[in-house]
Amino acid sequence: MYEKLFSPITIGGLAVPNRVVMTAMGNHMALPGGEASDIDVEFYGARAKGGVGLVITECMTIDYEHGKGNFGQMSADDDRFIPGLRRVADAVHAHGSVIAAQIYHPGRQGIAALNGVESMPSASTVECQAVHQPVHEMTKEEIGDVVTKFGAAAKRLKEAGFDGVEVHAAHGYLITQFISSYTNKREDEYGGSLENRMRLGKEIMEEIQAQCGKDFPIIVRVSVDEHLEFVGAPGAGITLAEGIEVCKLFEQYGACCLDVSCGIYETMNTAWEPIGFDEGWKIDAVEAVKKEVGVPVIGVSVIRNPDYAEQILEQGKCDLVGSARQFFADPDWAVKAQQGRVCEIRRCISCMYCMETLMETDITHVTVACAINWQGGREKEYGDDALVKDGAGRTVAIIGGGPSGLEAAIVLAKRGFKPIVFEKKTELGGQLLYASKPPKKEKMLWLLDYQKAMIEKLGVEVRLGVSPTIDELKALDPYGVIVAQGSSPILPASIEGLDGANVYTPLQILGEEVSLEGKSVAIIGSGMTGLETAEYLASKGAKVSIFEMQPEIGPGLFFQNLIDIMSRLGAHEPEIHTQHTLVKLDSDTAWFENEGETKTYTADAFVVSLGVAPNTTLVDAIKEHFPKAVVVGDAVAGGRLAPAIGTGYVAGFSL
Repeated sequence: MYEKLFSPITIGGLAVPNRVVMTAMGNHMALPGGEASDIDVEFYGARAKGGVGLVITECMTIDYEHGKGNFGQMSADDDRFIPGLRRVADAVHAHGSVIAAQIYHPGRQGIAALNGVESMPSASTVECQAVHQPVHEMTKEEIGDVVTKFGAAAKRLKEAGFDGVEVHAAHGYLITQFISSYTNKREDEYGGSLENRMRLGKEIMEEIQAQCGKDFPIIVRVSVDEHLEFVGAPGAGITLAEGIEVCKLFEQYGACCLDVSCGIYETMNTAWEPIGFDEGWKIDAVEAVKKEVGVPVIGVSVIRNPDYAEQILEQGKCDLVGSARQFFADPDWAVKAQQGRVCEIRRCISCMYCMETLMETDITHVTVACAINWQGGREKEYGDDALVKDGAGRTVAIIGGGPSGLEAAIVLAKRGFKPIVFEKKTELGGQLLYASKPPKKEKMLWLLDYQKAMIEKLGVEVRLGVSPTIDELKALDPYGVIVAQGSSPILPASIEGLDGANVYTPLQILGEEVSLEGKSVAIIGSGMTGLETAEYLASKGAKVSIFEMQPEIGPGLFFQNLIDIMSRLGAHEPEIHTQHTLVKLDSDTAWFENEGETKTYTADAFVVSLGVAPNTTLVDAIKEHFPKAVVVGDAVAGGRLAPAIGTGYVAGFSL
């Protein structure tokens, strides 16, 4: 099955067992100071065990003191790191996979305070509009020092047993800053013509070859299009035509493989795509490079499905297929595909929780997390090998068939318990059924597809249309009861008129209980649910207005998701009113408090999206009658998928 995907390939003399590549992603799993941790060893080993042919690590810094992205980033800038790095390489090799380390310097995209400097080094003094850090133009002495450090880092990685390195010349980091005319305004031999702007990359390649030998494989990751049209600068910086020339030059400099991506921090959504980007959206750029070079090309393009991966390989669009987040979501993607267990794949839903947690790591001091895979980064503590198989067929009742309840059921079944899932509705899914309705949100059902497949495989009993009583639960004589009843929309009693005939909740809209096509609709609240409901209604022909009590739209939302949805919602030209606090509704009129004044607006209908509250029906009674009762998911605190999956998993793991 998938013959092309699982055929071997050679990269610069390195035999790779298949065409599946885990590309680099930051994870903050290293020890403070840059040493590879036990978590790193388990994490990368699990991906190799799951069938990935080539594992590429997170970007390792070549200068931990002054050139890191976060404190939990692996480093290769000192010999003391070699033993830990060797453990990572050995963990991957133990499963027959090969491993390359991505090496980089963040340049202007790094944080000055984090690196103990007054300003970050770059090609020129062009400040990054995403991180807004002070920047200085590198001297030739600084350039020479960076070149030497790249070579020395590669040499250490070779000594540690890595099969190759990947030079990170993509996503707006230091090498890209020299390549791109958007950031390189130099007038010396490192600026001006493309050949001059490529000089830093060329010197780094030569230094690595000088220190490691020309037979040590060097992969180069390239942003072949910075997509600056996304920030109102079409044609600026690296566009595809020049990106292809960049790739051709790197091939001349000794690259044995090209890992083709796009984007920089200012156009972050084109590099690390949120849910609005479709699978394969940038594969044509990859194909354009492949047509012009003679070395293997890794293609990335939100690849989630084995069928699509096989298709683009057969069509010759790339030589290997890569993804980072997909292998965070499911380390066993490859082996499941090869064994024909595609329905069991937990496909990444591009929710951006991994990116959100990555950007908080130096504050939270917690490793990066996946919303739908609680085990990711916790393999040693919570992996399948850590499951205690002590269920002995004992019954566990699970009240609620949403994502949290289903996750608990899967884990319990793996442990040998007999979970019984009660769902009061006639289908499983809970909030996922509503979350999948807005435009571009169909990926949310991928999680449900996985959970239902596992429920069926593990023989979990499901009782639909049933809301059990205490007596009915007692009749099961359960070992434990897990309450996963979900949540309901908040309708504050303090606001007059929320019981009006034309007042709805997002669940009523997304559940298609009412059609508002051609109507004027006021959305009260601009959290993600409010914005998605607004987009859903606008796509159905409603004229929407959005009211938010905070000074900015989308308060608390992760910025990539906010940019993503607003880029689509904006096309419908909604009216947006911030600092508007709803006071009351009456028929077709809404009263708002706005900076000390009362304002009124009219609409045909109102949708109130002010958050959710846990459903607490039976909770106290269940806890009273069943000593081993656990509340999970939205029934604890509503609103986010990650804690729903996490609490469900931990309940199933620990009961």
